[in-house]
Amino acid sequence: MKSLGYIIILLLCISCKKEKSQPTHIIIDVSEDIVSPKHYIVAKTNSKIIIDGVIDEPAWNNAIYSDKFIDIEGVKTPKYDTRLKMLWDDEYLYVYSEMEEPHIWGNLKQRDTIIYYNNDFEVFIDPSGTGSTYGEIEINTLNTVWDLFLDKPYRVGGKANFQWNLNNLKTAVKIKGTLNDPKDIDTLWAVEMAIPLKAFVSLKNRPKTYPKEGEQWRINFSRVQWNHDLINRKYYRKKENGKYLKEYNWVWSNQKIINMHEPEKWGFLQFTENSSVKDVEFITNPDVLIKQTAFSLFRKTRYGDLKYLLDNNTGYKQIIDVIYSEDTSIKANFNKTNFGFEYKIGSPYTKKKYIINQEGTLKTL
Repeated sequence: MKSLGYIIILLLCISCKKEKSQPTHIIIDVSEDIVSPKHYIVAKTNSKIIIDGVIDEPAWNNAIYSDKFIDIEGVKTPKYDTRLKMLWDDEYLYVYSEMEEPHIWGNLKQRDTIIYYNNDFEVFIDPSGTGSTYGEIEINTLNTVWDLFLDKPYRVGGKANFQWNLNNLKTAVKIKGTLNDPKDIDTLWAVEMAIPLKAFVSLKNRPKTYPKEGEQWRINFSRVQWNHDLINRKYYRKKENGKYLKEYNWVWSNQKIINMHEPEKWGFLQFTENSSVKDVEFITNPDVLIKQTAFSLFRKTRYGDLKYLLDNNTGYKQIIDVIYSEDTSIKANFNKTNFGFEYKIGSPYTKKKYIINQEGTLKTL
């Protein structure tokens, strides 16, 4: 009996220790993950825009150039400048970009091939701002296009649909220099696009309406740049020890990671019916940092430092103090669910309550 009693006491002690090993108070700092997305107010034009790679139409004078692109991780300044401007009308979103480049080359000519194996310019558009159901367009110096659609990001099982074609897409490339000629030093290449709005309106959550005054879409732009080799006077991606060197990724709005498919970090595109943006103010969402915090918790729990929370049984709950900016924190309620997990966060700014789950789906309660 003594032996049996000792075993029972020992088991109880082990059980107590196990329970005590579960953290009762978790503090996590996500401030390094938080992105303050850039924004661009796009003016409307009633003038005809000819897609030829040259912005000589007067309407383009009403469009403001963006800030110069930064490194995708937000640390280094790119060695070549990239900037863009935009306009829109009832049919198209117009994008024009200039890219400094001393060696302009390309060799991919088939539509819907993997264009980023050449130096390229890329557009990402999420018309609902939900982080799912978005389109991507890539273009190289030969004006070869790859357009694709994702129902959700790759990180949660999204698959690229290459059959999604923007049939009314218009594109042009203008080169200041000579294409695929290593004998001289080039200046830049420019891309001009007319992106059909109808295709992106069809991707929106209801109502599937065309943009109106003040409406905001999520958007970002990327430039992929490769080091190159010259072999028999032809350009190729540079190799060392039989392997391609990593490409450079330069973006408009900071991603803080080499991954364009974190759409919650993309910038904001705000439409105005005005022909000039001079007197138009950007409509700031006071909860932008709170939403960023929710997505950071999602990423850390599914893939990072908080993944251990998923080892708990269904129904497990945990309150977490989340530091999301200098000396500023918020409480998040973690819940282990049958399908994975969810967090609930209340905004101190708007008093709205948000919930995000294991799929990275953010909803307002």
